[in-house]
Parts: sequence; structure tokens; C-alpha cells
Amino acid sequence: MADTTMTPADAPKKRTTARKADTVTAAAAAPVATDAAADTSAKGRFSKAIEEAKAGAEALRGEAMEKGAAYKAKVGGTATDWMEEAKVYAGQAKEKGAALAVEGKTRASDALSTLGKTISDNAATIDEKLGVQYGDYARTAARSIQETAAKLEAKDLNELGDDVKEFVRKSPGVAIGIAAVAGFAIARMLSGGSDD
Repeated sequence: MADTTMTPADAPKKRTTARKADTVTAAAAAPVATDAAADTSAKGRFSKAIEEAKAGAEALRGEAMEKGAAYKAKVGGTATDWMEEAKVYAGQAKEKGAALAVEGKTRASDALSTLGKTISDNAATIDEKLGVQYGDYARTAARSIQETAAKLEAKDLNELGDDVKEFVRKSPGVAIGIAAVAGFAIARMLSGGSDD
């Protein structure tokens, strides 16, 4: 079995050691109390500094928000003004474009009508010089041109646009050819036909 005898090392410690520890603890506690007071004072100053920093940051944030709102309102007002001005100019351009398109339609119709009348008036001359068959061709062409001029005059711009779209869908090759010929004719007219 186990030996139950006590050795001096195993014996309980005496109270004197405990009293010494209490004395040492009391002696060490005095500076700790002083340190605690200083620590509390430092913590208080630090807390106060943090609170001041927070208040300063809040004040700066408020000032920045006010200035930002003022700039935003100023820029927003300017952008709104520009948008309204652009809408006014777009409206004016649309009106001007529509007026020019109507004028162009009228001129084209008048030009086709005049061309048809000219061909019709000259059909008798064509009969005499080339024969009755060619005169009939000229009269048929004149009648067709005058009918086209009347149709052009009767339609508004939206109907004409729809007709052009439908024609391009049905005959894209012919539409490209007409556009090329028209572009060439316009280029010749603008260049003045000079071959210098």
C-alpha cells in the first residue's frame, strides 16, 4: 500500500509565509492605487479627446453635406437648364425640318408637274418628227409623271415616309440604284458641273 507518512516537504506551509505575502501585496497595492488614479485620469483625458474628435468629425461631416447639397443643387439646376434649352432647340429644329420637308415636297411636286406638262406640250412635235408611236409614249409618260406629282402633293410626310420604307422593303436593289443616281445628280449640281 501507499506510504502515508509525511515528510517535511509535504507538510503544510506555515502562516508566516502568508503574512509576508500580505505585506508585500499591501506595499505593492499603494503604487497600484496611484497608478489606477493616474490611469483613470489618462483614460478620462483620452475619452474627452475622442469625444472632441467625434464632435469635430460630425461638424465637418455636416458642413460637407451642406456644401455638397449646395453644389448638387447648383449643378442640378444647370443641368436642368441645359436639358430644357436642348429640348427647345430640338423642337425648333424639328419644326424647321418639317417646314423644309414640306417645302421640298411642294417643289418636287411642282417640278414633276412642270416636266409632265412640258412633255405633254412637246408630244405633238415628237409626233411630227419621230412618229405617232413615240408621241404616244411621250403622252403616256407625261400623264404618268403628272399623276405621280398629284399623288406626291396629296400625301403628307408620314405617308411618304411609309411609302418609301415599303418600296425599299419590296425592291432594295432598285432603291439603292435610285439613291446612287440621285446622289450622283446632287453631287454634279453642287459641284457646278465644271470640269476644270
